[in-house]
Amino acid sequence: MIKIYTDGSCIGNPGQGGWAAIILDDEKKTKIKGSKKDTTNNQMELLAPIEALKKIPKGSKVQIFTDSKYVKSGITEWIHNWKKNGWKTANKKEVSNKELWTELDLLNNEFEISWNWVKAHSTDELNNEVDLLAKNAANL
Repeated sequence: MIKIYTDGSCIGNPGQGGWAAIILDDEKKTKIKGSKKDTTNNQMELLAPIEALKKIPKGSKVQIFTDSKYVKSGITEWIHNWKKNGWKTANKKEVSNKELWTELDLLNNEFEISWNWVKAHSTDELNNEVDLLAKNAANL
């Protein structure tokens, strides 16, 4: 079972953003991060699991830990109706960040993923570590 901790950060919203992930595969711990100008916090929160999933073997069993209810609810609940409604929200508006959601959806179907929400800035050491990585990436 591969465990992935993800987080996104933005200085200003929109502003300079950073994303990060910690991938735990057996005893191996891999840290990845990136930054982007003129982005949003939600985009960075989405980019973190997308980039992490690209780094692991397809078909893997994965647990993803995020402190973003937007990401967890979006990929496990909301996305089904968005796709049914032609990528429109319940209010008939275009889904924000559709390109990132479609990419995450494709990746989500290539793995056996359990999505887990963790409380931000709490006692979860790996969530706190990935938060710091994302903030550092945003400051690049």
